[in-house]
Amino acid sequence: MKAHLKKSPPRRTARCDDPPPDALLHGIEEFNRQEFFEQHETLEGIWIREPDEVRYLYQGILQVGVGFYHWRRGNWKGAVAKLGHGLAKLEPYRPVCMTIDVERLVGETSALRAELEARGPDDLPAFPPPRLPRVHRLIDPA
Repeated sequence: MKAHLKKSPPRRTARCDDPPPDALLHGIEEFNRQEFFEQHETLEGIWIREPDEVRYLYQGILQVGVGFYHWRRGNWKGAVAKLGHGLAKLEPYRPVCMTIDVERLVGETSALRAELEARGPDDLPAFPPPRLPRVHRLIDPA
């Protein structure tokens, strides 16, 4: 059963100073291996249960991954839409949240989304692109 949480806009919270939960790290590993379906399942499992607004950090990463999943499957409209949704969710967590380099992920993803929009649905580049973003951390894991 899914938790029913009050919807609120994404906003930075004190939880950004917390270490990332293990499930987030696992979802990031899946994202970085281009296992976008799997990262969706992993991150969905934590964002729907997180009562703090930091859940939108999890959901933003998830949605960027889903955008890449759509791109891989040749769905330009889905790719552009989900990348945009993910970027909007990630915006308040710039530059860093839970050791995640949100600034870099947003910058790299925004550049690719802009390229997709400029090229249009009839000129979808092959996946993966040479500059496919990864999720980076700014500190070495303990």
